[in-house]
Parts: sequence; structure tokens; C-alpha cells
Amino acid sequence: MSEHPAATTRSRVRVPLRFQDGYSVDADLVTFHGLTDGQEHVAVVLGDPGPVPLVRLHSECLTGDVFGSARCDCGPQLREAVERIAERGGVLLYLRQEGRGIGLYNKLDAYALQDQGLDTYAANAALGLPEDARDYTAAAQMLAALGVDELDLLSNNPDKAAQLRDLGIAVRDRVPTGVFTTAHNVRYLRAKVLQTQHTLPLGELTERSAV
Repeated sequence: MSEHPAATTRSRVRVPLRFQDGYSVDADLVTFHGLTDGQEHVAVVLGDPGPVPLVRLHSECLTGDVFGSARCDCGPQLREAVERIAERGGVLLYLRQEGRGIGLYNKLDAYALQDQGLDTYAANAALGLPEDARDYTAAAQMLAALGVDELDLLSNNPDKAAQLRDLGIAVRDRVPTGVFTTAHNVRYLRAKVLQTQHTLPLGELTERSAV
């Protein structure tokens, strides 16, 4: 188990969230002191979290979350997560880790390489960058500051659960998200399955990519 310094809550403010499809919900946005990476991560507390809340670690994606890019599934996953967590009670951690931790400009450079035929992981490697540079120490700090030591994780990514467990957070169950395919992201989703063992239906994605 990794040791990390404790973080503390800095502020908590009620914010009404409104989505383009008409869904709305009120949430508490929580900020923190003492996060190890110095980033301004935010916890979005939804519904009435119980002893084992539903939690999603959502990495910031400007292109998907804000501009609705069809090259990834980040925007639809964010929208889905907010509603599912609000229904059950839990927390969405919005983590400032654009492009799996490589930053926005590098992510767009990787997109250009993907247009030449590389998958998302090979494009990162071609730029001399890690396939996935994300570290979830700050996420574990945020959860501990909120009093969460056991959770169900809303994610298709086994690495998130493994890192949280190594950081002392008990992950009781990993709950899969929906599958949000477009003509532009199916190769990206297949790469997630093949390269980092995301729990997505490979057969369905293979069929879509062949169309």
C-alpha cells in the first residue's frame, strides 16, 4: 500500500448542473488543500452518498467534455456518470489529466498521428510520451478527505481500480459504463480493449470498425 500525505477540504459550494439534453441535477463541488500533484481537481458530490458510494474518476477532456468531440467517448461517459451517481449517491472526481495525463497540446499532436494510422497508445509512444501517464494519488487523497474508504468504481478501466487499491481505497466492485461508439471513435475504443484491457465488447467494436 502506498503512503501519501493527507489532503483537506478547502471549500464546498452548491452548483446546479444543466446538460444539453435537458438533464439537470444539483451537486456540491468540493476543492482541496494539499493534493500531491498541485492540480486543481474537483470532487462533484451527487445525491446522498452511503457507506459504499458509487464513484467515478473522470479525467478532464476539453475536446470531448466541452466541444462534444466524437473522437472519444469522454463526453457521453461524463453525462452518464453524473446521472447514475446522482441516482445512487456518490462522487465524481473531475481530474485535471487531459489526454491520459500528457496535456491538451500533446493530445492534439497524437490525434494528428492517429490520422496517419497509429492507435491512441502508439501515437503517444511515437511522441516519446507514456501510453498512460495518469497517477491517482490525488484521487485517493480526495476520497480520504471526503471520508470515503470503500466504494464501487464506475469504470471500464482496470488500472483505476488497481491504483486505488494500492493507495489504500477499498474497491468493492467495478461497475462498467455504457458503450458510446461513433464512426470516429471505434478504433480508439478497440485500442482500449486490446492495449489496456478495458471491459468493452471487443466483438461488437470489431464489427463496427469493419463497416
